[in-house]
Order: sequence, then structure tokens, then C-alpha cells
Amino acid sequence: MMTNKMSDKSVKVAKKVQKKGIITKPALLAGGNPQIAKGDGDAPVQAYIEAIPGWKRDVGRRLDALITRTVPNVRKAVRWNSPFYGMEGQGWFLNYHCFTKYIKVAFFNGVSLSPLPPGESKDKNVRYLNIYENDEINEAQLVSWIKQASQLPGWGKT
Repeated sequence: MMTNKMSDKSVKVAKKVQKKGIITKPALLAGGNPQIAKGDGDAPVQAYIEAIPGWKRDVGRRLDALITRTVPNVRKAVRWNSPFYGMEGQGWFLNYHCFTKYIKVAFFNGVSLSPLPPGESKDKNVRYLNIYENDEINEAQLVSWIKQASQLPGWGKT
């Protein structure tokens, strides 16, 4: 069953912070990647996106909107300080992660996409798309990859 709720631990921490009136910003890890607690649903993904620094925040918002529009019943979560997108019972098909100069979009079964996303991985099935600050994003191609990826077996359990 799909859930859009944060993990119990995330909810407890958020309530404690709210009760004490403490305003906290997530820590930024190497490359400016936000440190966000593991959680399921849209809320932790939106917290991650809002914590992304600079130009990468707009890219994160755009990616999330494209994925949600392309795959309306997508399952969202934050794992290992990255947003993950998947299909119920099929596993995760995509995630992204912030680095110093780019955002790396990982297609977990990217070797099955046509055309192949440009970045190779040590994992024979994974393909990457790196997005830099001034890149022109080919939205039609990205939407095609998202749609294809969402229809393939994913990685892990959703």
C-alpha cells in the first residue's frame, strides 16, 4: 500500500522541533547535498528540494514536477539523502543527488532506455544524466526516459 507519510522517527523529530519553536535547516553534505532524514512520501522529498542550495533547487523542483506529471501515481521517498521515485511493487526507477557542480540523475534500469542516457555507471544496468548550471535540458527526452523507466522493473523495494 502506498503511503505519503513521513517515517515515524521523522514525524517525532518534526513535532519536537515545532513544539520547542526551533528553526533548523538541514545540514549540507559534500557538494551541497542536503542531509534529510529517511522518509516516505512527498513531504521529505519537498524538504530535500527546499534545502538544495542555489540554482540546483530550481532543477530539483523541475525534476520533481516532470516526474510527478509524467507518472501521476509515482511513489516518492528520501533514502541515503536523495529523492527516490518508484512504482508500487516494482521498485525505484530513478533518483537524483546533488554534487558541487551538477545534479546526477540515475536511471536504475537505464540500460533498457532508448536512446541510452549519456552517463555510464560501474553498475551495468544504471545510466546517468548529469545536469550542470547552464545546461539546456531536453525536456521531451527527459520525459521519455522517465516514462520508459517507470514501466520497467526497478531497483529495491518501494
